Amino acid sequence: MRGMAWAAAAFFAGAAMAGEADPERPAYWGSPSVDGGKCCATLSEVRANIDRIDRTILAAMAERGRYVAEAGRFKKDPAAVSDPARVAAIVARVGRLAEAEGLAPEVAQKTWAAMIAAFEDYEREAWRKAHPANP
Repeated sequence: MRGMAWAAAAFFAGAAMAGEADPERPAYWGSPSVDGGKCCATLSEVRANIDRIDRTILAAMAERGRYVAEAGRFKKDPAAVSDPARVAAIVARVGRLAEAEGLAPEVAQKTWAAMIAAFEDYEREAWRKAHPANP
């Protein structure tokens, strides 16, 4: 039985590896459409641009995080960090902005909702660290 399990695992591992795209081979269909068709002839180009954009997003998130920590100075306690009405307004605004930029509003809204939740946790923790005598 162990031999069959090993063979099945090897088969599925090989099938998964076979499904991996060669980052230098041409696309299976379509032609480049980003940057007026100048990008992307290979998956490597796509990934390099995604990595570049990720660095930009992370830099913006780090800046946002500094302001989130600053906002904590205006909160009387960790419970004051959450403002559901403000979160709803931000998520709605982001949805409208996303649509204007050609991004599916749902993607932006889900991303922002998750980011805000994570930053709220961060802000509560920063507040607690700044006030160790208070829970």
